[in-house]
Amino acid sequence: MVDWLEFIAALTLFMVSHMFPVRPPMRPWLIARLGTKGYFISYSILSLLVLAWLIMAAARAPYVGVLPQWEIFRWAPLVVMPLACLIAVGGMMTQNPLSFGGLGKQPFDPDKPGMLAATRHPLLVAMALWAGAHLLANGDLAHVILFGLFGGFAVMGMMVIDRRKQRVLGQEEWRRLATGTARLNLMGLSWSPLPLVLAGAVFLVLILVHEPVIGFVPLPW
Repeated sequence: MVDWLEFIAALTLFMVSHMFPVRPPMRPWLIARLGTKGYFISYSILSLLVLAWLIMAAARAPYVGVLPQWEIFRWAPLVVMPLACLIAVGGMMTQNPLSFGGLGKQPFDPDKPGMLAATRHPLLVAMALWAGAHLLANGDLAHVILFGLFGGFAVMGMMVIDRRKQRVLGQEEWRRLATGTARLNLMGLSWSPLPLVLAGAVFLVLILVHEPVIGFVPLPW
């Protein structure tokens, strides 16, 4: 049990850090003191730091096999992650009144939804793809718990955000904005040059930092 303490502590801190800062009255209290931009920047940095610790703690946890270690499974992240990067980058480049994470400068146009035609929850879909691919590639108990949690969180998050946005925006306005979008429709992927180039750069950086940060070479050869 002692060998699992770091993983349990990191997992607990990650869950707590994603439960309390985003809930009222904590969120309005933090925004009032940090400002909206300061809140999101601080929350993003905190989330990344805790996530990094959680991933490293999972790698250091005792190995308990759950899924078969087939060689083909090691290819899953290399096949899936370029798509996840494209969806995340393309989604972040578009203002998104239907979910979160949009940083685009132009107002959202429901007639030209861009990457939101593939999914109105690009960050959550990217997270689900990342989690599913890495769950297959690892397959031990700690990583099944870790990536299963992220995958479940992403899928549930899409449903929760859709319901919340319908309530906040009203059914008519939500339908107007969401008409050209989908929860997930890969046929609607945007292949614009800039998102492709940026996604390729992000994927390359992830490959390069994987070993020094995670301690594992992601290439199967």
